[in-house]
Amino acid sequence: MYDMKSVIAVVAVLFAALCCTPVGAKDRAYAAVWDSANTAYIGADYEAAIKNYEQLLDSGYESARLYFNLGNAYFKKGMNGRAILNYNKALKLAPGNDDIRYNLSLANAYVQDKIEEVPVFFLKRWLIDLGNRLSGNTWAVLSLVFFALLLIGVGTYLLLRRMMWQKVGFYGAIVSALLFVVSVVYASVDRKAQLNPSEAIVMASAAPVKSSPDEGSKDIFVLHEGTKVRVEGSLGEWREIRIADGNKGWVEVASIEMID
Repeated sequence: MYDMKSVIAVVAVLFAALCCTPVGAKDRAYAAVWDSANTAYIGADYEAAIKNYEQLLDSGYESARLYFNLGNAYFKKGMNGRAILNYNKALKLAPGNDDIRYNLSLANAYVQDKIEEVPVFFLKRWLIDLGNRLSGNTWAVLSLVFFALLLIGVGTYLLLRRMMWQKVGFYGAIVSALLFVVSVVYASVDRKAQLNPSEAIVMASAAPVKSSPDEGSKDIFVLHEGTKVRVEGSLGEWREIRIADGNKGWVEVASIEMID
């Protein structure tokens, strides 16, 4: 006869095996495909590397490193639009990664369209760059940290009687409150961008930009593979886009791909 403790122990082991084995097997499968992709890339078999990296994405695996490596494989393959698309996706997950930024700048140098950006007030540019240095998740974590510091500052001001500590608590609470608001704003902006992506990359070798969402409408200008655009509207199979210099028009949805 087995005692109750032995039965419980056996059941616990079986339960752990059932729950953990698929996860471990899944991780091992991911690792095998990842290693195959990296081996193919090192061996200059970029087509095989792309196939394996894309397989990982199709399986639900996502990381900045995966998008970065996939971008590198596409770049080596000469598919610059795909490379830029994946570098931008990598940058959304790891905005502070200098390697991604460098490779993206290299790929952008091969883009045919050289578009001058509309000048932005330096303070606005600085705020945008600051927000882009960290991911939305990092800003969300920082907001919790600053909120905790805010509570500590308020508690220090209210509970301690020494004037010096009250000043520390008061000014610390003010600074923490400001940083909390800033981090919440950046986290919210990033979350909104994830839920409603508005940037896209031109995938077609040449994409005519129309004056209206109609095949027979006038061509305003032509964009080429790798150019980044902002999507501002949609109508059926057409998307209204704006480029960096402020010009806008309509392109067929098949000619672009969203950075999501």
